[in-house]
Amino acid sequence: MAEAGATSSGTPEDDAHATTGPGGSPLGSVDKALTALEALAGAGPAGVALGDLSRSLGLHKASLHRTLAALRYRGYAEQDATTGDYRLGPAATALATVYLGEENLPALLHPVLVAVCRETDELVHLGALAGTEIVYLDKVEPARAVRVWSAVGRRRPAATTALGRALLAHRPLDDGALAWYAAAAPGERPVSAAALRATCDATRASGFATETEENEPGISCVALPILRGGQSVAAVSVTAPAERLGTRRRREIEAVLRDVVPPLLPPTLAVPEAALAGAPLSGARRPATGRAL
Repeated sequence: MAEAGATSSGTPEDDAHATTGPGGSPLGSVDKALTALEALAGAGPAGVALGDLSRSLGLHKASLHRTLAALRYRGYAEQDATTGDYRLGPAATALATVYLGEENLPALLHPVLVAVCRETDELVHLGALAGTEIVYLDKVEPARAVRVWSAVGRRRPAATTALGRALLAHRPLDDGALAWYAAAAPGERPVSAAALRATCDATRASGFATETEENEPGISCVALPILRGGQSVAAVSVTAPAERLGTRRRREIEAVLRDVVPPLLPPTLAVPEAALAGAPLSGARRPATGRAL
């Protein structure tokens, strides 16, 4: 890094001076990280080389390298193993997902959960990504004796849950991002990046994500992603004891999700086309508040 000190962008002290002081940021290091994130977002999936980023931002290369290393540590940036270029990491996009989800989606999609619960008589969740985990934003429980326990605000690894797989399948994830999600799976239920890639591919093909006792013993789930602009922002899942969720019952639940969810979504949200490929559920009760297709 000795050569970096001779660049025209100055010294690390010059960086700090340029971003602090009267009318500037009160904390130069934070300002530098935020500026780098904005530049990575603008660079898109192809990423940008450290030297190009340093020149475009007018920042010292060695100092910017340390900033990017800190962002990589938290998943807000990632580096291509072949080219060395930097791009925005999955944790950065997760911030927007959680903010929008917690502020708006539970209220918007609660009628969906109520309708699906009424049709299936099972526990229904709404979830969104938060880093490498999914967070339960809302739930509706059935009035039945044998049911599954859960709690709003609870977090589980995305890689081992139907909700998480539904969300990940409709995100632009490269091998590095998949490895990040896979590494967060619990040690007793390890997941490889290759296996997670295959699961996401299967989920995109069918429109539904499934999970059988991979997240919690005795529990199985079926999940449907909710998309905005072609990218997942949330997912709806039906959770039941594994003994009650065999292949035939899973197909029935997929049919309920396919038939009930789309009419209740706001105009800006949709479900994957693949999920709509099957026949609608015969004789399903349309919720009284349903939006016309």
